[in-house]
Amino acid sequence: MTPHITKNHNMRKITKEAVKNFIDKVPFKKDNTEVVREGTIFYLKLFDNKIAALEGDGKMWISNAGWKSNTTKERLNALPGVNIYQGKKIWYLNDTIWNGEPTYINIIK
Repeated sequence: MTPHITKNHNMRKITKEAVKNFIDKVPFKKDNTEVVREGTIFYLKLFDNKIAALEGDGKMWISNAGWKSNTTKERLNALPGVNIYQGKKIWYLNDTIWNGEPTYINIIK
């Protein structure tokens, strides 16, 4: 299994499958989560909202798409270079206050 997928052993199976397919750039659909390709960009979508993108040049961005849900947080936390946690209804991305807007992530390889 890919090393970044194992960073949270309590992760749901759908999260593991979706993130593996997203990183491998393979279309995927299961329940409320999917990986789709639009041109040279692969998107990770939750309830049809784009919460992450892998661009053709290898750059990755994430967004909460306006939803501060535990499911959104779990899907994003499964991605390499992402550590989201919450304190007093404030989200933190890699130890910095984050408003959920699209943010580029340095991918750890």
